[in-house]
Amino acid sequence: MKKEQVLLIEDDADIREGVRILLESENYCVEEAENGKSGLELLSDETDLVILDIMMPGMSGLRTCEEIRKVSNVPVLFLTAKAQESDKLIGLMAGGDDYLAKPFSYAELLGRVKALLRRYNIYRGRNNEVREEAEPYLRR
Repeated sequence: MKKEQVLLIEDDADIREGVRILLESENYCVEEAENGKSGLELLSDETDLVILDIMMPGMSGLRTCEEIRKVSNVPVLFLTAKAQESDKLIGLMAGGDDYLAKPFSYAELLGRVKALLRRYNIYRGRNNEVREEAEPYLRR
């Protein structure tokens, strides 16, 4: 089974490094970008999940998400300091699938990553393990 590809778009180098280390320890392949423009250049058909900051220099995360949605249905998880309810709603309306405010726990981030990837893999029909586990419960 191929490693799932996570595109991490975050301007804070310390957060980028911490999240990369966490995800790589869970056997994910992580590509990093420090702004929206370079993140869009790294986005590919192989990308399984995008983790995206909102407040970045140049292109904002909201604008980046809107551009991603023009070409892909890949799950987008906003990871940002903007924590007001209205900020979360704006992020979800811009095309985000989930939203986690900073400061965040690595355990919660990892749980959200796994949940988004599980649903995306089922959507794409690529998660045979989930299908095999569900097989006894499916009606024939």
